[in-house]
Amino acid sequence: MRYSDRSGGLSTQERAKRERLRFRAADMFAGNIEPPRVAQLLGITRKSAYEWYALWSEGGKVALASKGAAGNGCKLTDEQLTQLEEALEQGTAAHGWDDQRWTTSRIAVLIAERFQVSYTARGVAYLLGRLGWAGCSRCRRSEPPDR
Repeated sequence: MRYSDRSGGLSTQERAKRERLRFRAADMFAGNIEPPRVAQLLGITRKSAYEWYALWSEGGKVALASKGAAGNGCKLTDEQLTQLEEALEQGTAAHGWDDQRWTTSRIAVLIAERFQVSYTARGVAYLLGRLGWAGCSRCRRSEPPDR
């Protein structure tokens, strides 16, 4: 079973289910069950069991609580997304570039400067798709976004 809360994008139900699994592991650790046996009983990897054991040893059951919020994986708020769209509509010249070509790299720079949030070029491409912008060499809205 592959298991990680680091991947993000989990629904509230999935996050709660995984947290319950970690809490079961904590109860087993408290009952002096070794991590390899916990892994076997819960159907998780030994690596996960040892990671959870280390967290539990230092911080107790609360250290295995779910961190982060369920969501769509977007690093920007709805308000910031609106501001980003407005900035894109202003064109590149308004933001210091000599031509009118938006690229994912330029948009990543714009996001970092304006919102202090780091995106890769690929992440920007996914973000633009969600917003309904297509053809990033000359970004244009393809359809209204579903928000």
